[in-house]
Amino acid sequence: MIGLTLLGSTGSIGISTLDVVSRHKDKYEIVALTANRNIELLIEQCATWQPAYAVIADDDLADSLSKGLKGKGLDTKVLSGTEGLQTVAALAEVDYVMAAIVGAAGLLPTLAAAKAGKRVLLANKESLVMSGKLFMDTIHESGAELLPIDSEHNAIFQSMPINYKDGLSKTGVEKILLTASGGPFRTTSLDELKTVTPEQACAHPNWDMGRKISVDSATMMNKGLEVIEACWLFDTDPGKIQVVLHPQSVIHSLVQYVDGSVLAQLGNPDMRTPIAHALAWPERIDSGVESLDLFDVAHLDFELPDIERFPCLRLAYEAMTAGGTTTAILNAANEIAVEAFLNRQISFTRIPELVEATLDNIPGVAADSIDTVLAADAEARLFANEYTKGALVS
Repeated sequence: MIGLTLLGSTGSIGISTLDVVSRHKDKYEIVALTANRNIELLIEQCATWQPAYAVIADDDLADSLSKGLKGKGLDTKVLSGTEGLQTVAALAEVDYVMAAIVGAAGLLPTLAAAKAGKRVLLANKESLVMSGKLFMDTIHESGAELLPIDSEHNAIFQSMPINYKDGLSKTGVEKILLTASGGPFRTTSLDELKTVTPEQACAHPNWDMGRKISVDSATMMNKGLEVIEACWLFDTDPGKIQVVLHPQSVIHSLVQYVDGSVLAQLGNPDMRTPIAHALAWPERIDSGVESLDLFDVAHLDFELPDIERFPCLRLAYEAMTAGGTTTAILNAANEIAVEAFLNRQISFTRIPELVEATLDNIPGVAADSIDTVLAADAEARLFANEYTKGALVS
């Protein structure tokens, strides 16, 4: 039995992971489940899976979680806070860690899993966006395995040569083609973007995702963060990664080779496919996803992204090129901006404005320690919060 910790079990990735695991109970044992604040669902999951540990990120809710579990007759041990998350990520009885906590909050527990030499199933892109070199150095030094869960990065991984770690140029890879759906506003006029609502931004045409990631998809910051993540995962630079709008979300990404070949991974837009791939790699297991019907798809479209419409994509490329803590500053400012938009404090088009203002005012430095990264994150959040107060919706 393979011991599994789910960091973020109540989110969309966590729920999909449990769905896949439910089809293979003879292979995987759930050791720990964690949530941010969703006690009700966490208790329900614990009742079903009976893990040894349950962690609530909000320390104030630990007592409520304990009472709820006892009320169900469960003896699951309750931990809380970042320390609790790090503990269950590094348990000796855990083999795999699904890192699915959204945002910067996932950095330290994901890093703990890497330090402990686990197979890290990475759905938390912020770990690499914030601390790319530090994180990858930890993976290499500990002997941990790092498998991408984002559908795009998982597709790239599946399309890469076996020896891609020897260097992309040495293995004949010319370019990575990172696909993007374009989100709900791919064809919306620029004037209309000023008045879109959080509900409209969260209505993704193809994927069922959490609110924060849905807004990131609508601004294409999500794709920008994925460009940064891909640079670290595949040891390349932004110039080797081209974003391609593909509204059907059937081709999840492609790898172009120097001999003219282009390899792609296709499938229905369902996160259970990359989750099952990473859980079983190098083998294959049933994910519960219906096979792709090419005759039903009928045609596939591709477009270049409009940088004027999606300035967040430009900002992400610039941040990765600048290097150091600049990508952590980008991520922190974006998290504040998205939260402010969802709370109706700023308009949709103010999101990239806030991010760019933060990047202009908080200088990046060498990301030579996790403390330096976290300090840059905190400074960027402070500035972005102050900026938000003066950027109320007009």
